[in-house]
Amino acid sequence: MSVSDRPQPGANGGTAVAGGFDVKHQSRTLLEGPTRAGARAMLKAIGFTDDDLAKPIIGVAHTWIETMPCNFNLRRLAKHVKEGIRAAGGTPMELNTVAISDGVTMGTEGMKTSLISREIIADSVELVGRGHMFDAVIGLGACDKNLPGLAMALVRLNVPGFLVYGGTIMPSQFQGKEVTIRSVYEAIGAFEAGKMSATDLKALEDVACPGPGACGGQYTANTMAMAMEFIGLSPLGSASPPAVDARKDEVGRRAGELVMDVLRRGVLPRDILTRAAFENAIAGVAATGGSTNAVLHLLALAREVGVDLDIDDFDQISRRTPIVADMMPGGRFAAADLDRAGGTPLVAKRLIEGGYLNPDLPTPTGRTFGEEAAEAVETPGQEVVRTHDNPLSDHGGLIILKGNLAPEGSVIKLFGYERNYHKGPARVFDSEHAAAIAVAAREINEGDVVVIRYEGPRGGPGMQEMLGVTAALIGQGLGGSVALITDGRFSGATKGLMVGHVCPEAQVGGPIAALQEGDTVVIDIENRRLDAELTEAEFGQRFAAWTAPPARYTSGVMAKYAALVTSASEGAVTRPYANG
Repeated sequence: MSVSDRPQPGANGGTAVAGGFDVKHQSRTLLEGPTRAGARAMLKAIGFTDDDLAKPIIGVAHTWIETMPCNFNLRRLAKHVKEGIRAAGGTPMELNTVAISDGVTMGTEGMKTSLISREIIADSVELVGRGHMFDAVIGLGACDKNLPGLAMALVRLNVPGFLVYGGTIMPSQFQGKEVTIRSVYEAIGAFEAGKMSATDLKALEDVACPGPGACGGQYTANTMAMAMEFIGLSPLGSASPPAVDARKDEVGRRAGELVMDVLRRGVLPRDILTRAAFENAIAGVAATGGSTNAVLHLLALAREVGVDLDIDDFDQISRRTPIVADMMPGGRFAAADLDRAGGTPLVAKRLIEGGYLNPDLPTPTGRTFGEEAAEAVETPGQEVVRTHDNPLSDHGGLIILKGNLAPEGSVIKLFGYERNYHKGPARVFDSEHAAAIAVAAREINEGDVVVIRYEGPRGGPGMQEMLGVTAALIGQGLGGSVALITDGRFSGATKGLMVGHVCPEAQVGGPIAALQEGDTVVIDIENRRLDAELTEAEFGQRFAAWTAPPARYTSGVMAKYAALVTSASEGAVTRPYANG
């Protein structure tokens, strides 16, 4: 049967039936009638009954994998989600896709696979959803690229559904201080600088990650979990309970029941994802000192849904949004501390009180965002979330810089206490690995601007994170005197004067490719500029002799991605024939 022969969606996206949305708008085609006896027979082989197959079929897509703590609890969470779906009259079908741990792969060639995994998560869930014609989909994710990938798949399928976050890891204690995985990477730099013993480094390594859950600060995983709540693709407050908290099981069961309600109401992702919803999500990221990776992921999601959003919007929204949450890496508290303080609903309530969020937007529950936020319960005496009139900073931390080194833009995250101007000599490296060797050898000096290029979406390929390098610089005590620019990206745990996503990237002839050792680079935060003290003629002379380096991969998934990926300023999404 061709696509045109299938039952087509009605005005709300599902097949029009008497009484409203057809809850079997997809699975009918696959499972009903004498000609579908073969399909039913196959499913009966694994335990499904006629009664099961007569109900709406709900895809439960998750990213469980045994390579990291971040996703390790997702099969358990899926079990509770499925119980909720069955209790509410649906039949769940569980599916699993890939995930890459940024924290485990950091500083290796494996790190290049992380952003690519976002596309594969989206592609694989879309593929199974289209093939098996789920009536609704609920996505369970944790590590950095999971929720964005699942959101992209949900938008492509445009069937009722939403996302649930697996939860943060708990923070740990080391020598009387609260620590997370970021602490380990900074300790590596301190060890290399002779400021920490091997014994202490090993002791920290042993306790920093005490159990399942995603990295514990307002790093990328927790940033995107909050963003998905604020954009309306997750129930507000569902992200807050940590992975190991018993409340997460109840979150899963209720989510299973709720997805059936969303299906019956016929609410589609494209109904939710308006321009105003994206503005809410960006404000939430800015107000909590969230990850620069949110720029990539929200741009990518906007491209999927057709919302007019560009990189400059992040700067404009951040300028008008105060930082109200004192969260790591720039602040004092971990994500589990935010949960104890009142969770993501408390952040939403504070921002709505100040007029920084639109309270009238829909959520999966059928109530407005403002109605959900109004039920936030603040823990007396908490210090994590400020009031809107007593913020940590009167503007958010996401800043977009442009200039002769970044005509399409670049991204930096600041917390209000960093210097706003840096001018220094370029220390140029054509890979993250080369820069890491120089940093470990103590070859970087105060005032330098470390330049790491050919690590963009196409050049890397995969736009790997630089936490190993940035954390090592901080661990060596250079965080306040050295800057870094790259066409790659940063971990959500990165802090300091670190500028990523420099566009166009070096591999496609972006200006960063023309830099030479010793060139003067100027980072001017107040004026939103990133420049080299080079004339247009000097750039031209250098590019006259420049040729792009050969592709690092010529076959397989890495080569396919490099051939199809767009600029980071467009979210680094893949498009057919994107690079001609």
